[in-house]
Amino acid sequence: MHSKDQIFAAPIAQLGDFCFDEQVAEVFPDMIERSIPGYSNIVAAIGMMAARYAKPHTRLFDLGCSIGAATQSMRRHVSAEGCTITAVDLSAAMIKRARQHLAAYKGLPVELVEGDICDTPIENASVVVLNFTLQFVDPERRLALLKRIHDGLQPGGLLVLSEKFRFEDGNINELLIDLHLDFKRANGYSELEISQKRTALENVMRTDSIAIHKARLAEAGFAHVDLWFQCFNFGSLVAIKQP
Repeated sequence: MHSKDQIFAAPIAQLGDFCFDEQVAEVFPDMIERSIPGYSNIVAAIGMMAARYAKPHTRLFDLGCSIGAATQSMRRHVSAEGCTITAVDLSAAMIKRARQHLAAYKGLPVELVEGDICDTPIENASVVVLNFTLQFVDPERRLALLKRIHDGLQPGGLLVLSEKFRFEDGNINELLIDLHLDFKRANGYSELEISQKRTALENVMRTDSIAIHKARLAEAGFAHVDLWFQCFNFGSLVAIKQP
């Protein structure tokens, strides 16, 4: 049983920026389940796609791995000989939780790295996952990161990029934001919790439109790019390197 997310349940006099500290790591599974529509579907599909694209004796990367859900999904599905997973997160608390979580299961060897994904060497990769991670990277560093991922992938390699989106059409953007807020209310979050968390995230999570993501991935060198999943203003794209 996971701990319940009550981080923003009481009024906070001085709200700082949201950070992935021990308090967040403790309740992260509950927070994600109640906050991101379709998250479990995306994680399950990441494992299925990894099984299809993983090549023998290559590396799989989970960049911004949090507590290791996508890593474990890949471990569960990938059977290609000699594969390893490198799971990276800047948060020491998340890496600690990931180590505990992954130790309970068997599967591919996993190297857990506490570090900045923008400084992580990407080499001999067949699959790379950015599962709701790029939105927390400085916008000025996003293209360079995607180019390094592209260059580090084997020909025909796969990138899965999941993000919260904003929409150019103001009416559509407002509708999907409202539907997401309804989703959170239906999962038991109060108006106070929703408001305080939104304020805490304002300076650290900067979202892009689907069109911007597609254009950036193309500029990074990916030959095939498209959206494969969307629920409200959350979704996931696939990008494939030219075989």
